[in-house]
Amino acid sequence: MTNRNKGVALVTGASSGIGLVTAQALVKAGYQVFGTSRKPSANPHGITMLVCDLTEEVSVKGMIEEIVKQAGRIDLVVNNAGIGLLGGAEESSIAQAQSIFDVNVFGVVRVINAVLPIMRGQKSGRIINISSVLGLIPSPYNAFYSSTKHAIEGYSESLDHEVRGFGIRIVLVQPGVTRTAFEENLTHVDQPLPVYTAERTHSESLMRTWIEKGDDPQIVADTVVKAATAKTPKLRYSAGKQSSQVRMLRRFMPEKLVDRILRKANGLLD
Repeated sequence: MTNRNKGVALVTGASSGIGLVTAQALVKAGYQVFGTSRKPSANPHGITMLVCDLTEEVSVKGMIEEIVKQAGRIDLVVNNAGIGLLGGAEESSIAQAQSIFDVNVFGVVRVINAVLPIMRGQKSGRIINISSVLGLIPSPYNAFYSSTKHAIEGYSESLDHEVRGFGIRIVLVQPGVTRTAFEENLTHVDQPLPVYTAERTHSESLMRTWIEKGDDPQIVADTVVKAATAKTPKLRYSAGKQSSQVRMLRRFMPEKLVDRILRKANGLLD
């Protein structure tokens, strides 16, 4: 591939937010880019949008087949699509917990399972999974969302060892809090309990404040391009100052100190 034609890329959840900015950055970097959305959407400049329901294996396989039909190959996959869930862990039914895992974890697995045979045939490929700082640290009132990101971390690191011999690399990009549409992909608990109402409401207000002050999505997009084009990629890339700080916090600070810092940051009293 030349610098002007780096290959064919797929970005899931590319209709808005981090996904859209990332898809646009990859176009600028020289990729032919396909994006997915749950509903039909207009094609942003240089991006071919496809409808795909990541919770349906048939939909995912059909989307991958359509890309290969149009472009002949797939060189890069960016698994970005996901949903949030705010509330106390006890306030979600098992069905609701399963639904967020179905998108954030098994949606990623469906895409990867569909694309791996193609990449093995090419003897090359790179898959970037968008994780989060919440894949490194706990997050009160985001227990299930944080759990999905912790799952993606373990899955990705394990899978990278399994497929590296085929010329395929798995990479994690870890954004911090990013300025995106807060309500767009946020789910509220389906069995709220009065005992958690005050803290849940505070947590939602705190999240809004953090997002307003968060990183520009372009920071994540630039990190994805860096990870996609690195000759020898690292397993993990921190996207932004906050992400780097959290990673250092978790890695080097004593557990009790990390616990104290997290409780203070979340306004929780002992």
